[in-house]
Amino acid sequence: MEVLAVPAFSDNYLWVIHNGRHAAVVDPGDAAPVLAALQANDLTLAAILLTHHHADHVGGVVELVARAASAEIPDIPVYGPAREQDKIAGLTVPLRDGDLVAIPQLALQLAVIEVPGHTLGHIAYHAADQALLFCGDTLFAGGCGRVFEGTPAQMVDSLARLASLPGDTAVYCAHEYTLSNLKFAAAVEPGNAELVVRIKDDQAKRERGVPTVPSNIALERATNPFLRATQKEILQSLQNAGRLTELNEVASFAALREWKNTYK
Repeated sequence: MEVLAVPAFSDNYLWVIHNGRHAAVVDPGDAAPVLAALQANDLTLAAILLTHHHADHVGGVVELVARAASAEIPDIPVYGPAREQDKIAGLTVPLRDGDLVAIPQLALQLAVIEVPGHTLGHIAYHAADQALLFCGDTLFAGGCGRVFEGTPAQMVDSLARLASLPGDTAVYCAHEYTLSNLKFAAAVEPGNAELVVRIKDDQAKRERGVPTVPSNIALERATNPFLRATQKEILQSLQNAGRLTELNEVASFAALREWKNTYK
C-alpha cells in the first residue's frame, strides 16, 4: 500500500491511498488533480474519506462520484463526519467516534476519531495496522488548525487524542504549512535542539520540492508547540510576550494559537 500526495490549490495535499489497482482519496477539494492522479497510476476509485466540511476538502466529491458512475463504477461510498452531514453534498456514510471504516479493495481498516475544534464535527482516520493518520486540519506538521467553530478546550483534547497514538504513526495532514509553523515554534521554544534539526531537514525538503508531510507522532510530540504548551520555555515565552493570564494547558494553548494567528 502506498499514499500518494496530490497537490491542489496553493498549499493543499489531497491524499490517494492505493495498492496499485484500487484507491481511496482523502479530502478531495478538487476533482481534477485526483482524476489525473488516478488515470496516471491506472487506479480505480473505491472510496472517498472526508475529515470536515470546508470547501477545499470536499469540493470535488460530487464530480468524482459522477465520473465514477459514468465509468460504470457505481456506489462509491463517501465517508465523512455525521455532525456535518448537512454541510457536505454527496456524503453517504456518516461517521461518529469509534466507528470503523473497512475498504476491502485495499484490505484497509480505519478507526474514526472525533477531533472537534477546527470545526465542530471534524474527524480523523487512523489505520493502526499500517500506522497511518489522516487528520485533515486538526494536527499539522509543526502546528495545528485554527479554532474556527470549536473551543480551545476542545482543540486541546483533540490534539491530545492524536498525540497519544504510537510514535511511529505517520501524520498525513492537509496543508504544506510546515516551514511557517516551525518558524513560530522556534520563536516560542528556541532552546529545543530537536526543533533545530527538524527545521534544517524540512527546509532542505522544500528546497528540493519535496513535501514535508507526512511527519510522525513522535516528531510532533518533540517539536510541535501546540502539543507542548505547558513546557517551561514555551510558558516563559508566553509570559515574556504578555500573553499568558492563567497557568493551565487550555489557557497556554489558546494564547499560543492566538499568537500564531498574527505571527509573521
